Amino acid sequence: MGYNGFGGGFGGANIQNLMRQAQKMQAQMESAKAELEKKEFKASVGGGMVEIIMMGNKQVKSISIKPEVIDPDDVEMLQDLIISAFNDAINQINKAEKESMPQIPGM
Repeated sequence: MGYNGFGGGFGGANIQNLMRQAQKMQAQMESAKAELEKKEFKASVGGGMVEIIMMGNKQVKSISIKPEVIDPDDVEMLQDLIISAFNDAINQINKAEKESMPQIPGM
């Protein structure tokens, strides 16, 4: 029996292979994450009245609100548009993140 309790033979080679595969997958995931963080995601709602640009790291780069959507008597509509734009941008990022990450077999 080997010193590690797993016996000898080919078991060590399999573990080393698994470790290499895990390291390779980790490097791929880090690379995909770094690329995603550099991308811009634009969400536009209300026929372009409110637009948000968010980076892949979920930091807001800019918000654009057209003056004609600003109605002091209907602040709730503007709030709803902003929320909708934020949610759309976040959903775009989450989808891109899921698509760009390497798939783990068996998961």
